[in-house]
Amino acid sequence: MLTDSALLTLLQWVSPALPIGGFNYSEGLETLIAQGKITSAAAVQDWLIFELAFGSAQLEAAIMVRVYRAIAKGDFDAVHQWNAWLSAARESAELRAQNWQMGTALMNLLTTLEDLPPELHTAHAQPYPWNVSVAFCIAAALADIPLEIALLGYLHSWVTTLINAAVKLIPLGQTAGQVLLRQLQPHIQQTVQQSLNVTDDDLESCTLGLALASMQHETLYCRLFRS
Repeated sequence: MLTDSALLTLLQWVSPALPIGGFNYSEGLETLIAQGKITSAAAVQDWLIFELAFGSAQLEAAIMVRVYRAIAKGDFDAVHQWNAWLSAARESAELRAQNWQMGTALMNLLTTLEDLPPELHTAHAQPYPWNVSVAFCIAAALADIPLEIALLGYLHSWVTTLINAAVKLIPLGQTAGQVLLRQLQPHIQQTVQQSLNVTDDDLESCTLGLALASMQHETLYCRLFRS
């Protein structure tokens, strides 16, 4: 059951106005658009569908499931272990830096807004800074937002951020961006269901194109996005 308070909190966490810097990043899209590999709404859709099914998005969702369940059990060591695992799984320094920057910003915000368990404070010893998906999952768990709804919210926010980047870069019209967001709803739902059932042995992603695009981004002659 999603209470009114939990719903309002979820809307706050998925808002583009959340001050964690997500608007700074294109996650390789700017490189691919500059190279002429993505030039239309259909191409953006194909890219995002792949990421939702086989790429970093589905892997993050699967780790969020484990983090959420660990918090429910009070197993904070497991929360830190999965955060470290996800940091080690990042394909490039650029993607890792993005996730650490956004995750740390969100955890700092949580420290102000929520009563964090001592084991989850940023100052608590841990091998890596927080990844943004792990921080979002912590925020959702503390607000009693049901796991499946939290996953839907996170993936919707992620897709929205990248569509907004494509609207600026290709450029796409605002209406085309909204059509694309609606078309991706079934794929977001499918990724959530996949993440709820995947086993630890089957945790994997296939993101070679994303890794190369993110690494090449810093050498672009002109950039709108940080990475």
